[in-house]
Parts: sequence; structure tokens; C-alpha cells
Amino acid sequence: MTTVRFTVTFRFPASPRLDCESYAGLKARTARVSYPLTIATRRHHLVQIANEDRTLLVKAAAGEIPNKRYPGEPKGFVEEMRSVAMKMHPRTQSKEGKRESKAPQDSPVATWEFTVEGYLKFLVENKLVFDTLEGIIHDSTVPTYAAFKNTGLERANNLAKDLEWFKEQGYELPEPKAHCKTYSLYLKDIAENDPPAFICHFYNIYFGHSAGGGRMIGSKVSERILDNKKLEFYKWDGDISELLTNLSEELNKVSELWTREEKNHCLEETEKAFKCYGHLLRSLVSPDL
Repeated sequence: MTTVRFTVTFRFPASPRLDCESYAGLKARTARVSYPLTIATRRHHLVQIANEDRTLLVKAAAGEIPNKRYPGEPKGFVEEMRSVAMKMHPRTQSKEGKRESKAPQDSPVATWEFTVEGYLKFLVENKLVFDTLEGIIHDSTVPTYAAFKNTGLERANNLAKDLEWFKEQGYELPEPKAHCKTYSLYLKDIAENDPPAFICHFYNIYFGHSAGGGRMIGSKVSERILDNKKLEFYKWDGDISELLTNLSEELNKVSELWTREEKNHCLEETEKAFKCYGHLLRSLVSPDL
């Protein structure tokens, strides 16, 4: 039996995940807690609290394999999602990217050839996606989603203003393509039946648009085809960094209620999130596809 000693100054939080053999307050000599067998906790641990020096003794079987650490895990689950998402980028767009460039939208944003026709398709399809996301969050009775209301990152109303401006300039707005309508239906389905998967799409869409990459697209479009007009899609009420930080904190809080399996399932959905939103980007750079 291996014993590890470290000093603690906190009490165990109440949690339905702890299978307590018995509990004794700090006045007692020791407290014994056993943890259920999970992927994250492979074997039961015996925890003893020595009252006099508030020292925690953790006894584990000799040769036991330590818990696996996931990239970004010490900083919170949002950092785990960010780590996986960055690896999904093509190498041409990110130093952290691991994917080979295959599609037109995989080339560096600075090389993209923009057209008003393609950009309108991109905006219309984003409008449908953000309408879907924000409608789900607003109308849902799922407690998990309550923290994501009125984050300041909502885009549907801003997109509506931009599309109205294009109409005033004489442009005819296209209809969203079939792949975008299918994506909308998929988001509604997983929002109800698979919250960790939905959170993956929610995170990647909002952070992808609000972070550097999304704003770079807006900047290049403004320069090249809009005579430097900045669209509402790229304007936020408040400091964008602060808004993203606040949302990150809420996402981390939600993830604390998940098992490691649920977290992994959320991370595994990243590839599909990139594929689905990649269709929208393809409308931007290759409007005929």
C-alpha cells in the first residue's frame, strides 16, 4: 500500500458522486471516504484525515496507475475544449493546428477571395444557426442552459440589422442551403437529447466567431468588399475579452457537474462541430458550392 501525505485546509464538498463509507466531523480522529470505480478514478482510495495536523493521507494500492491528465485540464474544461479545437485547425491557419489543408477555407484567411454574393450566403446561414442556438437557450427549461442566457455574445439581432442593410443597398438575400437547415435541426436534437454535445457546438461557434479568427474574417471583408464598413456582426456591447471570460466561467461551472465520460464525449463532438460550421465557411469562400 502506498501512502501520500499532503496538508489540506478545506472540507470535502457535498457531492452525489462520493460513496461515503462513513463520515466524521473534524472533531473525530479520522474520516474514511471511498470513491466509486470510474474511468477517472480507477480504484477505490482510502482517505484519512488526521485531526490534529489537518493532514490528508491517501492510501492507494501499490503500482496503481495515476489518473490520466487531459491537455488543458488543470485550467478548467474550457481550456480542454480550446486545446482540442485548436488541433482541429489546419496547419496553414494555426501553429497549434494538426489537420492537413484540404478545403478552400483551409487556406490562410488573408488569401481568401471575397464576393458580396458569397458573403451574403455566409451571413444568411449564420443567421439561421445563431437563431437556432439563441432560441434553444432562451426557450429551454434545461437548468444547464440557464447560465448561457444574455451573455452579451448573442449575434442573431446583429445579423438581422446587417441583412437589412444589404437589402437597403439593393441586394437580394439568398435562402440558407440544405446543409445549414440540417445543421439547425441537428442542434435542436442534441440540445434536448445530448447536452454535452450541444455545449461543444455552442462553445465552438461563439468562441470561433468572437475570437481572433472570426474577427479577422470580418476585418478582411470590410476592407475588401464593403469600403471599410464594419458590420454589426462584429460589434459587441462591452469588452469582448470580458464577455468571453464570463462565458468561460459559466461553461466551467456546468462541466463540473459532468463525469469524465461526459466531458470526453463533449470533446469528441469537436470534429463534427468543425465539419458542420466548415460548410458555412465554404459558402463564404466558394459561393457556388
